Amino acid sequence: MRIDIIVYDGTDELDVVGPLEVLRGAAMAGADLDVRLAGRGSLVPVVGTFGLTFTPDVVFTPGEAEVVVVPGGGWAAKGERGAWGEVQRGQWLPLLAAAADGGALMASVCTGGMLLAHAGIIGEGPATTHHVAHADLAATGSVVLEERVIDIGMVITGGGVTSGIDVGLHLVDRLVGPDEAAAAARRMEYPRFPVHVVEAR
Repeated sequence: MRIDIIVYDGTDELDVVGPLEVLRGAAMAGADLDVRLAGRGSLVPVVGTFGLTFTPDVVFTPGEAEVVVVPGGGWAAKGERGAWGEVQRGQWLPLLAAAADGGALMASVCTGGMLLAHAGIIGEGPATTHHVAHADLAATGSVVLEERVIDIGMVITGGGVTSGIDVGLHLVDRLVGPDEAAAAARRMEYPRFPVHVVEAR
């Protein structure tokens, strides 16, 4: 199964590296997961919030990956770099919407949830994000819950920065199996937190 983690200038490093380590670690342990960093429009390196450079493996193309992970970063600063700037420019939004419309499982970490919300992917469903963006997420019409991870079926949202690890472990649980997720958590010496699963009506 192919998983694309998108990257852009100003993204929070841990939002990317948390799920990346969990998912690639599961792949190294034998899971059938192909985890890629995906940039928008080119393979030009992007620089994270704290100066770490990410070089995309591929140019993001909706429909290529069965799972898309969207990190956040820099929302509170409301600057050109980071999730706020990406929402204002709007260039990622139709790409993410097209991926969701094509049947991809969409997952966000931290204020990556704001990109999903503004792309029309969350809608009025329950969701979470970093606490600094709770009011902004609610303003899009989403029902904000203070949870680390919320799973509403084809959309998974994670709370603050470290919740990327939780999102990654939940994806391993869903895509591979609970034993593999437990093994990944043990390898990282990371405690599992409950996931708020909303059953389909």
